[in-house]
Amino acid sequence: MGEKATTERTDTAVPSPARRLVGGLLRNFRERSGMSRKDVAGRLLVSESLAGAYERAERIPTSNYLDDADSVLDARGALKSCIPLMEEEKYPPTFVGWVRLEKSAASISAYEPMLFPGMLQTEDYIRALYEERVPQLTEVEIEKNVTARLERQTLLRRTPPPMIGYVIEESVLKRPIGGREVLRKQLLHVLDGVRSLHHLKLQVMPTETCEHAGVSGQIKLLSTLEGRNFAYDDGQFSGKLISKPQEVNQLIDRFGALRAQALTPRVSAELIERMAGQL
Repeated sequence: MGEKATTERTDTAVPSPARRLVGGLLRNFRERSGMSRKDVAGRLLVSESLAGAYERAERIPTSNYLDDADSVLDARGALKSCIPLMEEEKYPPTFVGWVRLEKSAASISAYEPMLFPGMLQTEDYIRALYEERVPQLTEVEIEKNVTARLERQTLLRRTPPPMIGYVIEESVLKRPIGGREVLRKQLLHVLDGVRSLHHLKLQVMPTETCEHAGVSGQIKLLSTLEGRNFAYDDGQFSGKLISKPQEVNQLIDRFGALRAQALTPRVSAELIERMAGQL
């Protein structure tokens, strides 16, 4: 969803062996340190109930939590080494590679014809997307997927930040996912992002435009610090990481044409502001 809802993996009623292993490690390292669960929660800036849910394998620990817990509990890398395991819990195998590339990407680009880019979605907007999914998800599944997407958004404020460029359809600004108030807050959230994050550029493709290079659908691109380029094909049931230079270069050219055809970032921001004011 925006990335689609099929991006994040759905949860199961019984925690996996990997999640139980990580929960056990969190508990054992905490007990070895002589700290109470309340102490750990305070040091790691989470609620005591969430820290307990991680230990009981009821929730999947975020990468940041495991990274910080490794230092606080003096785990000497044992908890950090569990981050890839938990990434595999959150995302299907076809998407895990893309998520890992995102974390250290030099640039990220996307054309989104239906929804706001996942990196720019508010929590209410994300939740509304998952609540409308067919077939319907359980509350546990919805919560897990919302958390996973919000965690990915932390790269927006990474140091150094990646260069990020998006082109979205004008119709996205009008689609009231979750209702008018959710859409209004989503528009204001995007507006705040493009005005406060200088590495983020967003352009709107007018509905009335006669020239359109993106009629084949969504485009997702990234470049690594080493200069390698990748794309991701987000299908209805599963996605595919694309690394063949010829295929990726075709999508890079297509995205370049889209940026030339869309409104400038400044005019796009003015349009978003007007749209928000009408809600």
